[in-house]
Amino acid sequence: MNIKSILLGASAAALAATGAQAADLPVAPEPVDYVRVCDAFGTGFFYIPGTETCLKIGGGVRVEFRLFDMLDNGGSAWDARTDTSTGIRARGYLNFDSRTNTEYGLLRTYVAAWSTTDNAGASDFYLDEAFIQLGGFVAGRTATYFQFYTGNNWGSVLDQGFTDYGETNLFAYTAQFGNGFSASVSAEVANKRGTIVGPLAGVDYYGGHKVPDFVANLRVDQGWGSAQIMGALHHVYGVNVAGVTAGKSKLGWAIGAGATFNLPMIAPGDNISLQATYSQGAIGYVSSAWDGVFSDAAYNAAGSLKMSTAWGIGGGFTHFWTPAISTAITASYNSLDQAASAGLADIRDLNVQGNIIWRPVSGLYLGAELEYRNRDIKGGANDDALVGVFRVQRTF
Repeated sequence: MNIKSILLGASAAALAATGAQAADLPVAPEPVDYVRVCDAFGTGFFYIPGTETCLKIGGGVRVEFRLFDMLDNGGSAWDARTDTSTGIRARGYLNFDSRTNTEYGLLRTYVAAWSTTDNAGASDFYLDEAFIQLGGFVAGRTATYFQFYTGNNWGSVLDQGFTDYGETNLFAYTAQFGNGFSASVSAEVANKRGTIVGPLAGVDYYGGHKVPDFVANLRVDQGWGSAQIMGALHHVYGVNVAGVTAGKSKLGWAIGAGATFNLPMIAPGDNISLQATYSQGAIGYVSSAWDGVFSDAAYNAAGSLKMSTAWGIGGGFTHFWTPAISTAITASYNSLDQAASAGLADIRDLNVQGNIIWRPVSGLYLGAELEYRNRDIKGGANDDALVGVFRVQRTF
């Protein structure tokens, strides 16, 4: 073997080794867009991969055992074999909260819905909230801007006697003035309306929806608590019934004020709230229990449209005996003077609720509540109702 052959063999071996090493080099993995925690808006938010939008997914499950009206006065749920005396309710919640900081302010979308089954009945689906927020503008379905205090208790079966109708569709704007002060204006679907009665018994003389309710409030939220004054304008629109009465309209209205005070000097989490409201022709803003049941207005024998008046006052207190055990009590008194017409009676409602709640672990509570209502119907029999509720709820 000559020197030329040795050199050629060495070159070939070196080339082979180099090729083998090149083939064994690791290949860079594809980049992975990991889910990142978003702490700009509190706990539970994460960035949607590939975006600067933060999302929080939450929900809950609530189960209640209910003892329906246990009093004879007004019609007990226990005095006939055909009565439904007890019930078990199961409800599931889902909510999605997305937030993005933009040059125009916070861009937020929020959706909350639940489904409920009572006893062996079919499940329903309820869209609770669905709105878009950009800076101070809000459009969609959420709580009326008249609403402030809705009670310290559940009011799961009997109404607590405040404006807690639920959510409504609206367009609103809130201006922030700093130091916790704000003002809001809102155009809202007129969900909160009773009926209009007239010469024909059993006929609702309310016309179709023509003008939204206009609502405004002034509010402050600070370390000591919060307070609000609010007002609403409501179109009382009577339908025209040929040969009976000409359609007429009036402007109903409601005003209110409320405050909540934090009481950490008693125990962390303690608070007390007070609220008062007054209305002419918009009684649902005083008590949600009157929506669609009693009259906003009435046609008298001369065909004139007369508005009903209502007022209410109430409050509640929550006390934490320990960080895991609390008690709440709520009381309210509401007065409705229905416009004079055939068959209408004035109503006085007294509502009282009390409960005790145990929170063994974070996000879970078990509690029991008693709810009482006395309805005094002028010229008629009083209606007393007492119900009991045992609740288990887990939220996440």
